[in-house]
Amino acid sequence: MADNENYVTIILGSIFVITGLIMYYFPPKKINYLYGYRTKNSMKNLERWTFAQRYSAKLMMWCGVVLVISGIAGFILKLNPNIMKIVGLVELIILVIFLFIKTETDINRKFGKTV
Repeated sequence: MADNENYVTIILGSIFVITGLIMYYFPPKKINYLYGYRTKNSMKNLERWTFAQRYSAKLMMWCGVVLVISGIAGFILKLNPNIMKIVGLVELIILVIFLFIKTETDINRKFGKTV
C-alpha cells in the first residue's frame, strides 16, 4: 500500500501545476487584492503586475512538477513515511521561497528597483 505522504506531495504538486496554468492562461487583468501574484512590488503599476502574473505562473508550474517528481520518487525509493513528511514539507517551503525571491528579483531586474 502506498504511503499517504507521497500522495500529498503529488497532490500539492498537481495543485501548483493547475494553479499555474490557470494564472498563465487567465491572469487577472487589473491589479487587485484577491487573485494573482500580489506583492507590494508587483502592484506598483499595471506593467509590473502583468509581468509578475505570467512569470510567477511559469515558476509555479515548474515548482509543481518538482513536487510531483519528488512524490513519485518517494514511491519508487520506498522511503520511510516520516522522512517523506519532512522532505515534502521542507521541499514545499523551499520552492515557495524560491518562487517569491526569483519573481521579485526578476521584476526588479526588468523594471528597476524602486523604493
